[in-house]
Amino acid sequence: LKPFWLKPRRHPKLAIDTPSHSTMAIFQAIRAARIVPASASACRLLSTPSLAAAAPTQGVTQRKTALAGLEPLGKRNAGVSVLGCAIAMVAVGGCAQGIGQLFAALVVGMARNPSMKEDLFTYTLIGMGFLEFLAIVVILIAGLLLYSE
Repeated sequence: LKPFWLKPRRHPKLAIDTPSHSTMAIFQAIRAARIVPASASACRLLSTPSLAAAAPTQGVTQRKTALAGLEPLGKRNAGVSVLGCAIAMVAVGGCAQGIGQLFAALVVGMARNPSMKEDLFTYTLIGMGFLEFLAIVVILIAGLLLYSE
């Protein structure tokens, strides 16, 4: 005795047996849940002549495993790295604006008190050194972002 879902039905126009709707529903649920093991797909690959001819040979498989460490890990998204680099380079504009404000303050300070000219210029050069260091660090980080994966 077979359960009702495994009893074949005859196709009305063709002389073949068709599976019942409940059997097809069970197969679809199994396929959706991925319960079928991977060996079942390998058996199907070898049983179909058109797919068996397309199966890789042993030499190709050995070559692929030998070069496994040299292959890229995935698709490189170059656009994202360019956008990251561009956003980081905005800080270089901030450094340039800071240098401009620094020298504007030097001119205003020298106009107000000309006797402090040497001290103000020393402080301006120290501030400019900090800003230039910041600009160089930003350019290095932007380069890292540009050429990173």
